Amino acid sequence: MTETSVPTASRASRPSRRRPGSPAESGPRARFSQLMPYLLEHKVVLSWVILLSILGAAASLAQPVLVSQVITLVERGNTIGTLAWVLVALVVLSGLLSGFQHYLLQRTGTGVVLSARRRLVSRLLRLPIREFDTRRTGDLVSRVGSDTTLLYAVMTQGLIDAVGGALIFVGAIIAMLLIDAVLLGLTLLVIAVSVVTVTLLSGRIRVASQEQQRKVGDLAASVERAISSIRTVRAANATDRENATIDAEARGAWTMGIRVAKISALVVPVAGIAMQVSFLTVLGVGGFRVASGAITIASLVSFILFLFMMIMPLGQAFGAFTSVNQALGALGRIQEIIDLPSETEADASITPVAAIETDDAITFENVEFSYPEGAVLVDDASSGDGMSPGLRPAVIEGTPLGERTALVETRDDTLDQGQPHDRTVLRGVSFSVPRGQRIALVGPSGAGKSTILALIERFYDPTGGVVRLGGVDIRGLDRTELRSQIGYVEQDAPVLAGSLRDNLTLGAPDATDEECVAVLASVNLLEVLERDERGLGAQVGEDGVMLSGGERQRLAIARTLLAAPPILLLDESTSSLDGLNEQLLRGAIDAVAEHRTLIVIAHRLSTVVDSDQIVVLERGRVVGVGTHSELVKSTPLYRDLAKHQLLV
Repeated sequence: MTETSVPTASRASRPSRRRPGSPAESGPRARFSQLMPYLLEHKVVLSWVILLSILGAAASLAQPVLVSQVITLVERGNTIGTLAWVLVALVVLSGLLSGFQHYLLQRTGTGVVLSARRRLVSRLLRLPIREFDTRRTGDLVSRVGSDTTLLYAVMTQGLIDAVGGALIFVGAIIAMLLIDAVLLGLTLLVIAVSVVTVTLLSGRIRVASQEQQRKVGDLAASVERAISSIRTVRAANATDRENATIDAEARGAWTMGIRVAKISALVVPVAGIAMQVSFLTVLGVGGFRVASGAITIASLVSFILFLFMMIMPLGQAFGAFTSVNQALGALGRIQEIIDLPSETEADASITPVAAIETDDAITFENVEFSYPEGAVLVDDASSGDGMSPGLRPAVIEGTPLGERTALVETRDDTLDQGQPHDRTVLRGVSFSVPRGQRIALVGPSGAGKSTILALIERFYDPTGGVVRLGGVDIRGLDRTELRSQIGYVEQDAPVLAGSLRDNLTLGAPDATDEECVAVLASVNLLEVLERDERGLGAQVGEDGVMLSGGERQRLAIARTLLAAPPILLLDESTSSLDGLNEQLLRGAIDAVAEHRTLIVIAHRLSTVVDSDQIVVLERGRVVGVGTHSELVKSTPLYRDLAKHQLLV
């Protein structure tokens, strides 16, 4: 039997397989204009950097002039006097200004990285759930870490550092023109050739750098997948295969790194070659012009010093070309995510239908839902492991063991016949949930039960029909307001790395320690407090690894009970519990559910036979609504389910 459950983002470690050509595989290259907002955030500091660059350039350009005067004085047999001390002072001042400028650039570079990370993380946490169904978690993490780091080089090695160099470059050219226009013309000819070479190579660097960052993202995704499934990998003796997969990704990143290095290696020598050719040209032609009396030795020495000053910023400019192009490749991957619409922005195109007066808490009116393109369909059989069928990690043919995939709803008949999967999940679903009542959703695997809860939470919007909250189309409600009224316990609900307190107060940040202890007691979790002297500060480990499966599920339920919203959605919430804990938990839910609306999904009918109303679903359609006794008489599917579980 194939389960039909909407994709869930309950764990960050569940990246889906990526389709060729999907957004995660490649992204547009950023434009330089997209980099400017990050720089302008630090315009005050950058103004000081530019001022220091001007002062430093002036101090540097004055040095060859003083050297020329010193040589002239020595040739004439005059004393140098204070001129030497002025020259020393300029050298020291130039060094101090350079050091302070370097500090400001380092500080600003760190600020640019922080700004980029904050923007990226803020957007990531607000993307529509469907974006996480088609992207790999490790790749997204890589964008936050690796890609943003490349922006640092723009500040410390490239763009702004080249501003002072540009001033020195222009000043040196003017000074060299005044000294000897012939030598300057020969020098500029050599430099022009080198500039053209670097310009041609810069575009290739950007493309190769972007591809390298994509490979690093793939590597991060593979490592994240293997680590998050390490127990499954070890149990299946698949360590060597996973290692080979990750090694292949690492070699892919290495290969692209080598390509970037090769192209960069062509850029770096250009400045050195230009320097050597220019120096030899100036030395040869300049010596001839000194011999002919066209210029003096002092002028030649001064010209050579200005030549060195001009070539040095030229090298900085070439480095800036490389670092900026690498940064723009990474920025393209960052902007790809930032430019995606958030959940709220995606609502701008939605026009909700008119509200109606009703006593119902939730109403489904002829709701249709089809899963979007790009998800992987999972063929999964029912199991008795406590995890609802269809929401289990699955290995798809051609994917490495341990990779978790997006989970979507599909039809049994299309799977069995080997036909293309029908992505329609719900078909004309209509039912109402009166305020303060307990409603159960039951049906075989593949019926669409979890999808209904996901639509109520607005993880997805229906492709047809209306879902109402208190008579209002939920698409017209602010998502924060909507979700503040709903408590949701997912199948295989996640436990976040951190302490017990961190997990409990996720939805109730103002809860006191006494309230936390009380809710733990209600779900029979006091023993977790007692076995660690840190109490509520006890760490639960990554994905709650320090807790048993039943303890993780009870902690997730306690988190929702503590928030105590007016509507509770429980998706197979007691599936991992033994009989005693299930009974205790049902008592806790009964207590907190008083005067609240409760929607429960259950495969064990014994847990929901006392519900006020039971909705029976089959292949995305409602086939029966009523109490247990009514459905046994009126609905063949429910009667069969009850017979199999010895309830009739």
